[in-house]
Amino acid sequence: MGLRLHHYKTLSFHSIPSSSTSPFNGPSSSSSTKLHHNHSLLTMSSSSSSSSSSTSLNQRRLTNNNPTTFLHTSNRQNPNPNFKLHASSSIDPPVPSSSNRKTIIITSALTITLAVANRVLYKLALVPMKQYPFFLAQLTTFGYVMIYFSILFIRYRANIVSNEMLQIPKLRFMAIGILEALGVASGMASAAMLPGPAIPLLNQTFLVWQLAFSVLILGRRFSLNQILGCLLVGVGVAVAVVSGPSASQIVTRTEFIWPAIMIASCAFQAGASIIKEYVFLDAAKRLKGKSLDIFVVNSFGSGFQALFVLIFLPFLSNLKGIPFAQLPSYLKSGAGCFLNIGGSVEGCAGAPWLPLLYIATNMTFNISVLSLLKYSSAVVSSLAVMLSVPISIYVLSLPLPYLPEGASLSPFFLFGGLILVLGLALYNIPQPANESSKVA
Repeated sequence: MGLRLHHYKTLSFHSIPSSSTSPFNGPSSSSSTKLHHNHSLLTMSSSSSSSSSSTSLNQRRLTNNNPTTFLHTSNRQNPNPNFKLHASSSIDPPVPSSSNRKTIIITSALTITLAVANRVLYKLALVPMKQYPFFLAQLTTFGYVMIYFSILFIRYRANIVSNEMLQIPKLRFMAIGILEALGVASGMASAAMLPGPAIPLLNQTFLVWQLAFSVLILGRRFSLNQILGCLLVGVGVAVAVVSGPSASQIVTRTEFIWPAIMIASCAFQAGASIIKEYVFLDAAKRLKGKSLDIFVVNSFGSGFQALFVLIFLPFLSNLKGIPFAQLPSYLKSGAGCFLNIGGSVEGCAGAPWLPLLYIATNMTFNISVLSLLKYSSAVVSSLAVMLSVPISIYVLSLPLPYLPEGASLSPFFLFGGLILVLGLALYNIPQPANESSKVA
């Protein structure tokens, strides 16, 4: 599948003491040794067992002539058990083992299930909060900061999160926060001016941006079938969502600037997701192969996002038709509807349980998406989320509590779903280890 796993391999070696150490204290070895120096160490280790054997001679030749070939051929049997391989963002992800592949499949299935539940419950949460969607958005943005940092503190006290994890450079988290805030602001601005069917269509450029940023930032290489698979997934989602007579008027009814802003919004959010993946890859080297806790990324990323959303708050409230001077009273009314004390607030039937159920599911979904990104890649996590779109549309077409009317689906919906499944199958076609189509 070409997925990145929890334990990575690299061309750089780290010397790890053979004696047992605390899982929360980093090894005492120095930073990673240069590649050419490790080749000589490996040659010495190989020759010490049989200096006159043909195997040792062949390994020396491979080391001198083609060190990459030596690393691939010696990867299955490490000549020194005190050496371990770690991640590098400039090479392709290793082929996952069967057990790790099962972990990714299970995490993907969980993410898809939570993504569907998240979309459906958001629609249900808006039944009582239909007049206060902006309040619900700000509640999740700022509320998650407190919840994530509380969980991070608990995990730190339990020695799950180490001091080294908290010392990860914060500038990259700031970049994540400002990109996500810009994505929210530009997305809201363009969504207010675009016709409904155009929004999900333009959102499919998110995956294209992820592929481009993976190549530019991570040095990732994608095979031809993976690129075509991703494009087919985007086309399938677009066909499934954008069907019917209004689709032909998507371009003619809008000015060019607003679709361009929506595409830029997707670029901001895709860039943030790739930086998150880079944080995990870089942390594997900084932490000497230990895995970075996802709540470090969630907490600091959401904290900086909330900071920049707060800066953009006057602009965002005006986009929603709420003058900034009236924002305090709007938030007060939204809180009253959300709490719905005694169930006596008019028009807020279903609160607070439906909004609370959505918030709990949305938080679990966010954690699941970041876990899938950590164990695989940003592109794989996006494919899982995109698969949930047509499933969510189908579920929402059924009669549901508080949404009893249901809806009928166009034949284009089934056609788009078929294209999406074909794209996922094409993306996951196994590739031989010695054959890859490089994209740079």
